[in-house]
Amino acid sequence: MRKPICILMGSASDLETVQETVSVLKDFKVGFEIKVLSAHRSPKELSCYVEKAVARGIKVFIAAAGGSAALAGVIASHTVLPVIGIPIETKSLKGLDSLLSTVQMPGGIPVAGMAIGKGGAKNAGLFALEIIGLQDKKIFKKLCLYKQKMRITIRKTKIKI
Repeated sequence: MRKPICILMGSASDLETVQETVSVLKDFKVGFEIKVLSAHRSPKELSCYVEKAVARGIKVFIAAAGGSAALAGVIASHTVLPVIGIPIETKSLKGLDSLLSTVQMPGGIPVAGMAIGKGGAKNAGLFALEIIGLQDKKIFKKLCLYKQKMRITIRKTKIKI
């Protein structure tokens, strides 16, 4: 199975949140790499890994980090591939620190920022699939069906008062 998506986490503790991303990609049967590399603790390894991504067939990066959350920005500084950032919820500021660190990028180094936490992690997987779906008709059709099912579910929802 080809693996067009690379998920990087700043810490193994981010996996609880990133599991939402993994579930989406597995549901769509899209391969992915997943690895822990820190922008602060393993910067050389991170830059080497990112710079070799195109040769491995990677099309999109998803980066999850909490606190100072420099991971997505550092990845974006080493590639022209799309980078999606997942801000991890933190105890001290409920993830606001992570969100701001992820999205406040200087001009020329874009990162697509998702919502804080598990909802953002799910959306990161879906957004990565939408990017892949621009060139992969099977993925595009699966995404159309996914959204159609959501609409049908909402229409069928009944509220009892």
